[in-house]
Amino acid sequence: MDPTYIKPFISSIQHVFATMLQLHVTVKEPYLKANNTTQHDVSGIIGMTGDVVGTVVLAFPQSTAQNLVNLFSGGEVEYGTADFADAVGELVNMVTGNAKALFKDKKASISCPSVVIGGSHRVANQSAVPCVVIPCSTECGDVLIEIALRNAPSPSATPPVTKPATTAA
Repeated sequence: MDPTYIKPFISSIQHVFATMLQLHVTVKEPYLKANNTTQHDVSGIIGMTGDVVGTVVLAFPQSTAQNLVNLFSGGEVEYGTADFADAVGELVNMVTGNAKALFKDKKASISCPSVVIGGSHRVANQSAVPCVVIPCSTECGDVLIEIALRNAPSPSATPPVTKPATTAA
């Protein structure tokens, strides 16, 4: 994975959490994820396409997710409800969208977010794409950003499509 994709996500989570949640984010040392297991109970997942292809995951322990969702919504939101999932999805959407805007000379689109709730779930990425984990901590608890992105193949790398020869009758 291109290491220039890491800094935009660090800047983005710090900016989004400071602006939307009034939370300071402490970023710890990034590392390569060794397998597809998750360490947390809630994962907000978003895909990227265009010049950059792959997935971004914000992963939280249940208590952190609950604290962040309540802070974000300004009230009590029950864990596991549709409103809870929507709030987690919006957080991953804002962090990823803000990071995407910081990519230099790259055009990318993001998908609608998906949210997985429950312990022992797995988020599988493309096997050939390494996943970089950026551990973060806040007053509400720990957050992981998992980034599995690659540059899209250039159009010139794709073999041209040829039409089969036809014979006139």
